[in-house]
Amino acid sequence: MHQGSLGLARGTALYIAAVLGTGILVLPGLAASVAGPASIIAVAAVFLLSIPLAGTFAALASRYPDPGGVASYARRALGDVWARMAGYWFYFGVCVGAPVVGVLGAEYVVAVLGVDHAAVAWVGIAIFVPPFVINFFGVRVSGALQLVLTALLLVVVVGVVAVSSPQSDAANFQPFLPHGIAGIGTAISLFLWAFAGWEVGTHIAGEFRNPRRVIPIATAIAVVVVGAAYLALQVVTVAVLGDAAGTSATPLVDLVADGAPGYGPFLVAVIAAVVVAGVVNAYLGAFSKLGASLGRDGDLPRWLARGVEDGEVPRRSLSVVALLISVYYALMAASGFELTPFILVHTSSMAAIYAIGMIAAMRLLATWSLGWWMAVVSTVLTAGLLALAGPNLIIPAVLAVAAVIVGLIKRRTKRE
Repeated sequence: MHQGSLGLARGTALYIAAVLGTGILVLPGLAASVAGPASIIAVAAVFLLSIPLAGTFAALASRYPDPGGVASYARRALGDVWARMAGYWFYFGVCVGAPVVGVLGAEYVVAVLGVDHAAVAWVGIAIFVPPFVINFFGVRVSGALQLVLTALLLVVVVGVVAVSSPQSDAANFQPFLPHGIAGIGTAISLFLWAFAGWEVGTHIAGEFRNPRRVIPIATAIAVVVVGAAYLALQVVTVAVLGDAAGTSATPLVDLVADGAPGYGPFLVAVIAAVVVAGVVNAYLGAFSKLGASLGRDGDLPRWLARGVEDGEVPRRSLSVVALLISVYYALMAASGFELTPFILVHTSSMAAIYAIGMIAAMRLLATWSLGWWMAVVSTVLTAGLLALAGPNLIIPAVLAVAAVIVGLIKRRTKRE
């Protein structure tokens, strides 16, 4: 039986990087632009809403460690068709957001270097190379490096808050509700991207030394750290930048430009690129393990199944992920790097995955237990996420149809 290598420190680092990640690069400014100072309320609300969701995934991962993640829980509780849907939504739908992550990091690097904006395309590609190489060495190497990457991520947050706080202006908090309650709702929708990622640990739960003990603790620590980081950044973004918060593609650079001119923006940009690489590193492990588990279960070609066992490296699945991301990146480049459509596909896929995951959790976790109650609350919340997704659910719907068709083909093949 495989003995996992991830302890509390590295496991917590993976969770923090997966959730905090790239949201710090743009979302504080975007939220301030649509809700003004009231965006602080939106961040606090999403933080509170994420607690039962993160807790439910921790309860599932600690009790049912399987690389299939939500798909494996859906299989246990709802059957093969729903499991296949969840797997496809994550492997093909959520993966659409990966190129967005690379572009966000590239924007910072290009802005500080002062080179032509066209260089964003090539810098974005370069950011993806190290995580792919690293993941070919497995979670042991990736987990160790993730400690360093997460430490740098937290250095950015603490450094930006410390350097920019003296530039705060109380006048920037008035009027507090410039766009009304609707503005808060829009900001909440934006920050759903920021607080997504709690499901990543479910795919690598088997790599923890003691999943039942370590995963809940790692999740709890990560929830507090991520919530505090986003709240602190939102407060200083409003206090320092005011109305100008949403006019820049690199708001963190703007925050430190006055307090630490010269070296400050440069360091932020460099670390932003490193942070992006860390986020990609965390997600690649999840994507590749899921692809291998889908191959193992016959939902994708069985050729992908190699590396699905705990402790093994799913290099074939990782190669397919590289191909998928390359295609999505090319489509984004063809659109002139218009990020919004890709973000919407990502978030709508996540909403669909969360909905199935929470319903499965209610059936798998002991009734009336803490995990079960968190699943009940989360089910109501994810229903709201689906309502917000609206027409953007078309891609998940297409993947759901594909999952049903594959099921029918498998059934006919068995009969023959």
